[in-house]
Amino acid sequence: MIGLAGGRTVSDFDGGWLFSKGDPASAMMPAFDDRAWQAVTLPHDWSSDGPFSAEFGSGNGFAPGGIGWYRKHFSLDARTAGASVALEFDGIYDYSEVWINGQYTGGRPYGYSSFNCDATPFVNPGGGDNVVAVRVDHSRFADSRYYTGSGIYRNVRLVVTGPLHVAHWGVAITTPEIKTDAASVRIGITVQNDTTNETSYALDTEIVAPDGSVAAATANRASAMPGMLKQELQLTVPRPHLWNLEEPQLYRAVNKIMAGGVVLDVVTNTFGIREFHFDADKGFFLNGKNLKLKGVCLHHDAGPIGAAVPDKVLERRLIALKEIGANAIRTSHNPPDPALLDLCDRLGFLVMDEAFDEFTPGKNKWVTGRNDGVASHFGYNEIFDQWSVTDIQDLVRRDRNHPSIILWSIGNEVDYANDPFSHPVLGGDYRPDHPRAEQLVKCARPLVAAVKALDSTRPVTAALATVAMSDAVGLAALLDADGYNYQESRYADDHRKYPQRILYGSENSHQYEAWQAVRTNAFISGQFLWTGADYLGEADAWPNRASAPGLLDLCGFKKPLGWFRQSLWSDRPMVYLCTSARAGGRRGFGSQESWNWPPDTTVTVSCFANCPEVTLLLNGRVIGAKKISEAVRGVLRWEVPYAPGTLQAVGRAEGHELCRCSLQTAGPPARVQLSPDASQLRADGKDVCHVEFQVVDAQGVRVPDAAPEVTFVLTGPGKILGIGNGDVRSVEDCKKNTHHAFQGRGLAILQTTMVPGEISLAASAPGLAAATVKLASRPNDF
Repeated sequence: MIGLAGGRTVSDFDGGWLFSKGDPASAMMPAFDDRAWQAVTLPHDWSSDGPFSAEFGSGNGFAPGGIGWYRKHFSLDARTAGASVALEFDGIYDYSEVWINGQYTGGRPYGYSSFNCDATPFVNPGGGDNVVAVRVDHSRFADSRYYTGSGIYRNVRLVVTGPLHVAHWGVAITTPEIKTDAASVRIGITVQNDTTNETSYALDTEIVAPDGSVAAATANRASAMPGMLKQELQLTVPRPHLWNLEEPQLYRAVNKIMAGGVVLDVVTNTFGIREFHFDADKGFFLNGKNLKLKGVCLHHDAGPIGAAVPDKVLERRLIALKEIGANAIRTSHNPPDPALLDLCDRLGFLVMDEAFDEFTPGKNKWVTGRNDGVASHFGYNEIFDQWSVTDIQDLVRRDRNHPSIILWSIGNEVDYANDPFSHPVLGGDYRPDHPRAEQLVKCARPLVAAVKALDSTRPVTAALATVAMSDAVGLAALLDADGYNYQESRYADDHRKYPQRILYGSENSHQYEAWQAVRTNAFISGQFLWTGADYLGEADAWPNRASAPGLLDLCGFKKPLGWFRQSLWSDRPMVYLCTSARAGGRRGFGSQESWNWPPDTTVTVSCFANCPEVTLLLNGRVIGAKKISEAVRGVLRWEVPYAPGTLQAVGRAEGHELCRCSLQTAGPPARVQLSPDASQLRADGKDVCHVEFQVVDAQGVRVPDAAPEVTFVLTGPGKILGIGNGDVRSVEDCKKNTHHAFQGRGLAILQTTMVPGEISLAASAPGLAAATVKLASRPNDF
């Protein structure tokens, strides 16, 4: 039973749904018989359930699409009579239609857009049964270059307010002037009057400081006619605590609407007080401090669980990236889960918030394998003309109060040469039969204007793949900041040619030289690596289902690439070892965490470090010492005759040890080992525990080539969301309770239910000693 208390009730609406694949003609009707449907808890991604098959598109990770329906029964108590009722969807992929009690109330074709449905005219207050039904049409499964998922894959809320309330995404907060002793805070509020009469009301606003004290307050009186009324408030916060990367201090703006002594609505928005700007000669500044953007591109999926990603999974990945030294996220290439932005605000990341991967006409969506065969052209291009301005403005309205966001991106590689646009500037690659590149400007101009109409405080950008073509038609000149994808060679010449242009790397390889181009040129604000984590889709031929350029693998384990980047980006002393049997993989990227090699093998040992000096030892004997200045492209190397035992690197400065890393020869597999990242969980139906499983020898050393099938048995009030091993070529069902290890390990992701109790996870494999881990799921208020 959902009621109205304190002016606004926001109810988690993720539980109690029913789901069915297929397209029954009357599934939107309240009397439809849904008793045989599958019970699901949102977020839910049916594509991640498979079965995966070569008949589906490689771009989307060979995952199925189709059409599905969701239904939920709910009731409202008598206090909601006369109230305004809305459903908020954070994302449905895609072409969604929402019905309340058999009446169509909204939907969205773009699967990454959040949207709001007004249910007020259709609901039954006072305890009567209500049915919400959602149709999702992802029958165009080959509609993306990357994995999308299918279904209601993000959170849903039911919002009940008084008839006079703050409109959906109706608060815009800016901090136009910041000084040491005071900061001005400007709050724009859109008040919505759902009655048929003019209504007088009081609007009380408080700004709550990070420590919980009231930093500023104001009271206003106004009168609203039916419809929308916009108000602007100006407050002053004394001695502001600035939001920055090290101490991401957050304020809250609390707006309360009252009429006749009754609280009609209370809305709280989190924001930060910070100043940033880009300088064409000196790069990026945050609160007056010059810093480099050490960014990564991040897709929205999380490997074994697909697109329905709990907050704790996002948090674990961001913490790992923070440890590497990353300070910025690019949401490649679509509006992100709002939870990701909340985490970036809280953890201290800067964000490039991106809207689209294509304009119109569309890009190639590969079906049999990346850049292979005949492409599909389904995708956002089909609705671009009708929806793009609405979608990008909703992105800005939804996200504009996040202090983490510093760039609005209108698109990714929309200027990719001949996919689809072409221009004579391409020379011998010019394709006169392709759409003319001048159309890029026609598409982009309304998007830039749409963003600036809502937010003039952040630059509008795009990730450009072919700057020469974008310059030729004027696309680059439309932007406030120009992102260059893999075009470091243009930096110096373009800075001279366009001295007022803001330049940064919007997508870059892991090559040492690409970072040097940023580090040594003050006018380059930073870079965004492709990518922060391996991701589903953009796959090669079956059975490959994913792409592997990440610092983290599909399970969120740090790869050698991640350790290499940590040696370049992190200030915390570190040293890391990996090995290969030959000198190929010249930067150590083809290496592995292993000291298991055949006898008489000469092993290439690669070392990533940020210490002044590293000493390498084998079984306690010094092999050699090298200064970091001797590193070639950021890597120290030794050629070492293999001998079993312990290989160790010790990082030093002025003779003092700072850190060390060891690789140890593993014996035969002996047992399964389980390592959870939490022992106490909340019984809220959302909390998550990551349980790493390893195949280890008798001494507890991970066996790097072990790949047994591990069987899991879970008992107690929990469930297994997914199991993976990080292998991009694995087509195993990640929702089953069996999974092979890869490189001696894998990951099981567990989630609580609403019932407290002990959760037990047991893991076994043929010929190995089993393991069990026990977790306590506590009441939600513990």
